[in-house]
Formats: sequence, C-alpha cells, structure tokens
Amino acid sequence: MGAMSRPEEVMALVKLRVAAGQIKRQIPPEEHWGFAYSMLQKVSRSFALVIQQLGPDLRNAVCIFYLVLRALDTVEDDTSIPTEVKVPILQEFYRHIYNRDWHYSCGTNNYKVLMDKFHLVSTAFLELGEGYQKAIEEITRRMGAGMAKFICKEVETVDDYDEYCHYVAGLVGYGLSRLFYAAGTEDLAPDSLSNSMGLFLQKTNIIRDYLEDINEIPKSRMFWPREIWSKYADKLEDFKYEENSEKAVQCLNDLVTNALIHAEDCLQYMAALKDNAIFRFCAIPQIMAIGTCALCYNNVNVFRGVVKMRRGLTARVIDETNSMSDVYTAFYEFSLLLESKIDDNDPNAALTRKRVDSIKRTCKLSGLLKSRGYHLDKSPYKPMLIMIVLLLLAIIFGALYTK
Repeated sequence: MGAMSRPEEVMALVKLRVAAGQIKRQIPPEEHWGFAYSMLQKVSRSFALVIQQLGPDLRNAVCIFYLVLRALDTVEDDTSIPTEVKVPILQEFYRHIYNRDWHYSCGTNNYKVLMDKFHLVSTAFLELGEGYQKAIEEITRRMGAGMAKFICKEVETVDDYDEYCHYVAGLVGYGLSRLFYAAGTEDLAPDSLSNSMGLFLQKTNIIRDYLEDINEIPKSRMFWPREIWSKYADKLEDFKYEENSEKAVQCLNDLVTNALIHAEDCLQYMAALKDNAIFRFCAIPQIMAIGTCALCYNNVNVFRGVVKMRRGLTARVIDETNSMSDVYTAFYEFSLLLESKIDDNDPNAALTRKRVDSIKRTCKLSGLLKSRGYHLDKSPYKPMLIMIVLLLLAIIFGALYTK
C-alpha cells in the first residue's frame, strides 16, 4: 500500500503536493529568473521546496549559487569530456559566470538544458548584490580548482576522501554560511562546522550512489577511498557481485561509520542558527542524511539498486522540521534505527556503536527530545486504522474540491 499504509505520512504528502503546486505558480515572469527557478525544480525538487521559505534576495542568491555549482558538477560528471578539455573549464568556471554569452554543451537531460542555456543563469547572477556575487565567485573558483585536481588524482586515502568532499560539498557549506552572513540574518559560522555540514551530505550521497557511479558510461566514477575498500576487496567493482555480498556490506558499514563523525558538528551548526527559514533550509537535508545513513547501513541493496527514503517519510521530515527539538528527535530516532541494525560480527561494530552513542548522548543532553516514531520499513499501523484515516482524507478532499 506504500504511503497509504502509513497514515501519518499521507497528510504530509498532501501538503508537499500543495506546496509544489504553489512553487509552479510563483515562477517569476522574467526569462532568466523563470528559467532559474523552473530548472531548479527539475534538477532538485526537494531543494526547490526548502528554498522557497527564504527571503526574496537570499532565495535568489541561493538558487543561483545552486545552479552555478550544479553546472560545474555537470562538467565534472561528464566522463565523455577529455581531461585536457575538462580541467581548464573547471579551473576557469568562476570567470564564466560573469559572461552573459558563455555556455558549454555537456551532460544529459535537464543538465544538458542547464548547460546549453547557462547564459540565463549568468544574467540572473549579475543581478545579485555584490556581496552575494563575491561569495559565489570565491566558492566556484575554489571548487573548480579542487575538482580539477581530482580529475587527475584517485581517491586513495581517507584524507583524500575528506579533501575531495571538502572541495565538492564542504565549500558549499562555506558558501551558504557566507550568503547567510551577507543577508544580515546570521553570524558567520566557523569554517569547520560549515565544512562538516557539506561533508555529511556528500559522504551520504557517495555511499548511496555506489551502483550508479560504478556503472557510469563510458567509464565508472568512484569516490570510495581505496584505504577503506581495499580492506574488503581487490577491486572496487567486486562489490557488485552477489558472491561478495558479505564483504561489500562490511565496507559499506565502514563508510557509514566514517560519515557519522560529522553528525555532531552538524547539530552544533544548526543549533546556532537564528532565522527559522534558514534553519529549516539547513536542517531538512541533514535529517535526510542521517535517515539515509540508517537506511543504507548493513543493507546489501545498496549494491543491487537505488536505496532512498520513502517519499512519505521525506514529506514528513519536510513538514515536521521546525525547531532544534525536531532535529534532535530525528537524529536520535534515526540513530536508534541504525543501532538496531549493527551486527556484533561486523569488523567496525564497536566504533559504529561508539559514534551512534555519541550522537544519541548529544541529543539527550539537549533536553529537547520528543517522540516522532520514524520508521524506515514496516508500518506499525493496523489495516482497520489505515482504512479509517483514508476515509477521513477522502471526505476532506471532497470538501476541498467542492469549494
């Protein structure tokens, strides 16, 4: 029954659908801004939703910041571009954002449209305030240089892994903190905490996207560090094969344990935020990350297909995240779910428990815990209760549509 077997998620899904409809009606009439916001919905629907609550100037800056970095990432991701062509584009990308005529055709689907019409993004960028422009330029320059470095360098050590994630995501954390500061709504956060905000999200995505990246055409792209995966296999692609499932899951658990080290920094960063709209913008992706870590941990399906949180659960997170109490509760409950999956025979079981216990302790010490009842798998509700809730929703919808 999917979401229908979880009545607490149904209303959240309805609210999410209504919010998505409102976004479509709010797309600006100017061609360049209309392109920016419609493209944002196409390349990241969840980001397009959480960005809407920001004030107009900050929302425009964050929208363009995201699209500029998404375009930069599209160049990096396109494995058909020769290295000698790709590296200079990455290194000079921060200059191109000032050029209304520049574009470069690469990528696929919506990403190709973004690149083909990048001049519209540049036009919107040039209408931002100078403080926003300088922050975006600085991060784009540093990220492009870092990406170029790793085009010619493998991710060998855990230090390499942290450095790569810093370039492609930690710098996003830096940039957002600078945009919040430029907006006059937040103090400038410490770089170490901003970096952890990005690293937690990026490492979660790298872990989850194993199969997609290893099967990339014309050649695979992988960022799992050799220092970790070589403990479990001779070749990274070996994890795809069913006969290697036990070692694959052990490696997966090792990487999830590595990602968890950033969770408490993220909690500290979010606790310091003052503006509620900025808080929600930052908190929702972080809760999704801890939830995805719990879902991926000890889950062989990471090597078989797409593993992601249910839409209904995602909708609940978006709807229910309004305060640090909500964040501490989500981190605590997802940590409990991850803890319940730890196998004592796993080589990293003790370290995983230590990191999970540390997250739980931080959440408890806040004194703000409540109960949400997040579930990654089975619904705790009986069919009769579900049918009653669905009947009530049908009545509500009927009333809404008759108005």
